[in-house]
Amino acid sequence: MKNILILCTGNSCRSQMAHGYLNILTKGKANIYSAGIETHGLNTGAVSIMKGDDIDISDHTSNHVDEYAQIDFDIIITVCDHANENCPYIPSMNALRLHHNFFDPSKVMGSDQEKYDAFLKASTEIKNYVKDFVNTHFASSKL
Repeated sequence: MKNILILCTGNSCRSQMAHGYLNILTKGKANIYSAGIETHGLNTGAVSIMKGDDIDISDHTSNHVDEYAQIDFDIIITVCDHANENCPYIPSMNALRLHHNFFDPSKVMGSDQEKYDAFLKASTEIKNYVKDFVNTHFASSKL
């Protein structure tokens, strides 16, 4: 079973959404972890938008990457430039390291509709990336 880490700045939004999609789409073929180089708590907008895909991430916690220092990861995915550029050393020597800078909906100011649209945009980007990732790395999974 593969160990996959999704890393972001605060482990509150983008990494949490990716964690939720990976949990569902890998169908138990991987242990999924998400963490931040800081912890910002779980973003309620992320929780809400994921419900639209029938994925409940409300029990997720915002974790610091150091909490997983003893885990040998097979794949590490950074989902924002800040985490990619400031990531502390992760001692998974053979890990495949991937990076994709997803749109950050938590930075959007505006009406409720504008915020919703921002979270929908981010979740769609992340869902499509995760589907492609799973198709590449878990070829037998049918999405």
